[in-house]
Amino acid sequence: MSRFAVEHVKRVRSVVQDRIGTDHLGTANRITRSWIRCLNDYQLDPGTCAEPEVVAAIELQERQARLADVQAVAKVEMANLYQQLAGSGYAIMLTDREGVLLNYFGDPAFTHAASKTGLAQGAVWSERVQGTNGMGTCLVERRPITVHRDEHYLSRNIGLSCAAAPIFDHEGDLVGVLDASGESRLAQQHTLALVCMSVQMIENRVFLHQFRHDYILRFHNRPEFVGTLHEGAIALSTEGKVLAASRGALFQLGFSGPDEIAGRDIGELFNVTFPGLVDSSVRRAFHPVPIFEVRNSARFFAVVYQPVATNGLRRAPRSLPGHGAGQQAPTALDTVQFGDPVMAGHVATARRIAERNVATVLLGETGTGKEVFARAMHLSGPRASRPFVAINCASIPESLIESELFGYRSGAFTGASKDGQRGKLLQANGGTLFLDEIGDMPFTLQARLLRVLEEREVVPLGGEAPVKLDIRLISATHCDLAKKIAAGEFREDLYYRLQGVTLRLPPLRERADRRALIAYLAGQESDEGSVVELDEPLLAALERLRWPGNVRQLRHLLRSMIALRESDSLGLRDLPPEYRLDLDDAAPSLPLEPAPAPAAGACPVSASGAGQALTALESAEREVLLQALDRHGWNMSGVARELNISRNTLYRKLQRLNIQHPDKALFH
Repeated sequence: MSRFAVEHVKRVRSVVQDRIGTDHLGTANRITRSWIRCLNDYQLDPGTCAEPEVVAAIELQERQARLADVQAVAKVEMANLYQQLAGSGYAIMLTDREGVLLNYFGDPAFTHAASKTGLAQGAVWSERVQGTNGMGTCLVERRPITVHRDEHYLSRNIGLSCAAAPIFDHEGDLVGVLDASGESRLAQQHTLALVCMSVQMIENRVFLHQFRHDYILRFHNRPEFVGTLHEGAIALSTEGKVLAASRGALFQLGFSGPDEIAGRDIGELFNVTFPGLVDSSVRRAFHPVPIFEVRNSARFFAVVYQPVATNGLRRAPRSLPGHGAGQQAPTALDTVQFGDPVMAGHVATARRIAERNVATVLLGETGTGKEVFARAMHLSGPRASRPFVAINCASIPESLIESELFGYRSGAFTGASKDGQRGKLLQANGGTLFLDEIGDMPFTLQARLLRVLEEREVVPLGGEAPVKLDIRLISATHCDLAKKIAAGEFREDLYYRLQGVTLRLPPLRERADRRALIAYLAGQESDEGSVVELDEPLLAALERLRWPGNVRQLRHLLRSMIALRESDSLGLRDLPPEYRLDLDDAAPSLPLEPAPAPAAGACPVSASGAGQALTALESAEREVLLQALDRHGWNMSGVARELNISRNTLYRKLQRLNIQHPDKALFH
C-alpha cells in the first residue's frame, strides 16, 4: 500500500471516530455520512485490495432488459455527454438502482484508471461494495453529488473524480444513476451541471416514450422552452384525467410528489377544459397556447399532443368522449401534416377556403405531395362526395391534351371514338379538377382554358352547345411561373385567374415532422393486419437523408423495403446500399429536443458549422458557460478559475459553441 493510501486510511478512520458519539451527525456533509455508513454499517476496510465485484453475464443481460426503455434513451444522451467531455479523461456510465454498471462510454485516456478500479459493464458500484463513490453514494443520497479524489472511501479509488445524478421514473422511484468519472485533479463543477441536464433529458424522453399512446400536455412559463429539457409534461387519459407527471411538471406546479397530482382532472390544475385545450392545440398547429394555473393564476404556455399509434403515427384529431357537439371532426387534411409549422399553416388556410370556390395553386419541388394535398383539400370540403379528377399536363402529348381536357363529340376528328368522349373538365363537373404541372400546358391551349374558367362553360371538340361547369380548380407546378411569364411561355392573365391562393409545399428535407411522416407512410405501405416497425437507427438515418425525390421517393423506398423484408421490424440492414452510401454525405441530424432560445451574446449556429442547430446538450453547455461569463463580466481568467479549466480550454469551448461577446467579434 502506497504512502498516500496509508494516509488516506488513517484520515478516514480519524474522521469517522471524531463524528461517532456526537449528536450532530445530521449536520455532517454527505461525504462524512457516507464514510460513517461504510465503516460502521458495511464493515468496509478503506484499505482493502479485494477484487471488484462483477455480476455474471446472464444477470447483466437481465438487468439491462429490465431497464430497456431507459437504456434506449440514455445511450444517446451518454454519447452526447461523452462528446462534450471528450479529451478530458472522463468516462460516462449508467447503473441500475442497485449500482450495477449497465453501459459505459470510456475515454481512451481513462483506460488505466478503469482497469484499476473495475469500471466495466457488470461491475457493482453500490456504496456497500465500493464505499463512497459517485454512483453508489448518489443512490443512497438520491440527489446529485460529486465525489472528488480523496473523498472516496476506498484508497484504491482516490484517483477518481466523479459527478453523478439520480434518474427517477414518473412514479418517483429511483431507477438508476448517470455518472461521469475521470482522473481530473480539479473538480470541474460544470461537469455535474452537464450530467444533471443529461439526466433531465433522459427522464423527459423516457416519460414521453412511455406515455406516447396517451395525450401529453407539455408546458412551461416561457413558450420557447416548451419542447426543451426545461418543460413539464403531464400524461392525460381521454377523459382529461392526469395519469402521470414528469419531475419538471411537479416542480413548476409546486407539487412534492406524483401522488398529489395523479387522478386529477386537468380543469383542477388549469383554467381550461381538456377538449378545449386539445382544440386550441390543433387550431394553433401545435404551437403553445397560454393557460393559467388554478391555484395562483400563474401563466404557462402549453400544447397537447395526441396519442401515437403503434407504428409511430400521431393520430388525427378526433372527437373526445362527452364532447361530440361542436367538435371539429377529423378530415383528410389532418393526414398531410404532423407538426410542421409551414404545412400546418397551409392546412389552416385550406380549411378556411374549403367552403368557397377559390382557385388554388400549389407550388413545390417534384414529389412534395402536391396531388396528395389537393386530394385532401377535396375530401375535406363540401365536394368530397363528388368527383376528383387529376390530369398531368406534362404527361399528355400536346396533340391530345385539348381533347383530354374538353372532350369531343362523335366524329369530331379522324380516329375519334364513335361515341365521343367526355373531357376531364366535364368529368370533374360538380367536383374538383386538379391540373398538375400547369406550367407545362401548351401556350396555345392556355387561352381556351382561360375562357372556360371565365365563362364557367365548356364546348367539346366538334360540339356546338356549351355545357355549364361547376368545378373547383386546383393547379400545381414545380416551375417558376413568373419566369415563364417573362419568357412568354405562360399567359399572365391565366396566371392571375389560377392564383386565388398560392401555397408552397416545403421539400421533405425542410419539414420538421419528417419522423412522424415516415412512420405514417410506413403504416400506409404495411400489409393489412401486419404493422411494420422501423427501429430508431433506421428512423434517424431516414431523417438525415436529403431526399431529392421528396415524399414520392420516400414512399417508394418504404414500399420496396417492406416488400423485401424478412421480418416486421426494419433496421439499417434493410436500407439499400445506395442509401447507406448517401448517409455519409447527408446533412447532420436535427437535435433530439428543440434547443432553448439563444441567450444574449450567443451566436445561434452550431458547434460544427454555420447554419446548423446545436444539439440539446451543446445548448445546455452554452447556457452554463454564458451564465459564468455574465457573472464575471466576461473576464476569461475568472471564468476559467470558477470552472477549474485552463484559459486555452475555455477559449476552445467558446469557439466550438460559437459564443460571441456582445460587443466583440467571435473568439479565436
